[in-house]
Amino acid sequence: MTTLILLAPLFLAFEVWQLVISERYLGIKQIARNGDPRALGLGEFTAFLWSAALFAYWLWMLGLVLAPFSRVHGLCLLAVSAVGFSLRRNSGLKWVLVILTFEGAVRVGLLVSLFGMAWRRL
Repeated sequence: MTTLILLAPLFLAFEVWQLVISERYLGIKQIARNGDPRALGLGEFTAFLWSAALFAYWLWMLGLVLAPFSRVHGLCLLAVSAVGFSLRRNSGLKWVLVILTFEGAVRVGLLVSLFGMAWRRL
């Protein structure tokens, strides 16, 4: 088993953080008052951390594809992310929160499954 798989809890925490941030910026309260999340202005440091974490997350998912026991999880995570991105890109602002929540839930399930597999292999 590679040590790459042991980073799953870190990215699980990132997924939860991402869901909290997306609810803050795209939540029901924002939709009700017709707020545009781009006008809220994400802090520069937060935006940097989020972008760096997303870049590391994608690299990690690509690394999972190369690891022998996590190939399926890596491919599924990449597929869910790609499909979610394409759906979010082509949908209205009101549906982005729904898609983000569903996409995040699927990725959290895949990460928990990956962590469980790594735990059983220890």
